[in-house]
Amino acid sequence: MSTAQTLQVRVAAKSVEALDIVTLELVAVDGKPLPAFSAGSHVDVMLPGDQGVPDITRQYSLCNDPKETHRYQIAVLRDPASRGGSVAVHDRVNAGDVLQISAPKNHFGLAHDAKKHLLLAGGIGVTPILCMAERLAQTGADFQMHYATRAPERTAFRARIAASGFADRVQFHYDNAEAAQKLDLQGLLAKPAQGTHLYVCGPKGFMEAVLGSARAQGWPEGQLHYEFFGAAVASSDSDAGFEVKLASSGRIIQIAKDKTVTKALAEAGVDILMSCEQGVCGTCLTRVLEGTPDHRDQYLTPEERAANDQFLPCCSRAKTPMLVLDL
Repeated sequence: MSTAQTLQVRVAAKSVEALDIVTLELVAVDGKPLPAFSAGSHVDVMLPGDQGVPDITRQYSLCNDPKETHRYQIAVLRDPASRGGSVAVHDRVNAGDVLQISAPKNHFGLAHDAKKHLLLAGGIGVTPILCMAERLAQTGADFQMHYATRAPERTAFRARIAASGFADRVQFHYDNAEAAQKLDLQGLLAKPAQGTHLYVCGPKGFMEAVLGSARAQGWPEGQLHYEFFGAAVASSDSDAGFEVKLASSGRIIQIAKDKTVTKALAEAGVDILMSCEQGVCGTCLTRVLEGTPDHRDQYLTPEERAANDQFLPCCSRAKTPMLVLDL
């Protein structure tokens, strides 16, 4: 986390929002207003390690009203497949604790020129989607929201949505309920209308199903907006080593077949700002001046990947023997 962007916040409150979901209310330690943010924004949160394990940084979407400057709110699911972030929040972060976070970043903003907005949330992916719905309701925009979860007791912010002025525009879908109320992606996405923009956030499988269905039914890529929370970094037995050349100095660094570009660069004394290490957040996005990347991220759009002029060195590799990077 860049020190220039670091904010010190105190956990003003920690609450149980739903089964295995807690919310944290974060306020500035110095009592001053926090930096403004827009719907869809997230912050990097440095979380305490455990028993000699170093601190870890994870990304969490802000889910309170962007008009609020006195606090940030995040919601975190206890994930059995956690890499340590959710366990840290649930078990080691308490009210009164002081945390370091980044200033808000937004890679998942609203398209304010859209005629209509279709919001799809899966599980804890509701955090940025709910913030979007509240913002769209305030501006009088035309939108519809669908929220899919495993069961009502695992559905965050049900009461908040029910008490909102846009409750009639939200449909809930539960895995453990009758088939008739489950989310019908084929029907919902069957007719991509000009000017309608689709936003989706949630587990990887849910998002791939939504985006795959939308693309199969002709939705233009420019009308698709999404944010992945996490992804397994792909590896293959066929992975080979390659070289990275730094354009500024001409220095060449070898990338072993079992090592990421960011790790190899760090060992060579070249640090790149990074955060998620999974190709999700875009923090380490780097320009490629020559060569063809082997994209393995969940951040770039298909068009951005096809251009081959940038890549995520935390997870992606090379299809050519060398990549020349703008470093």
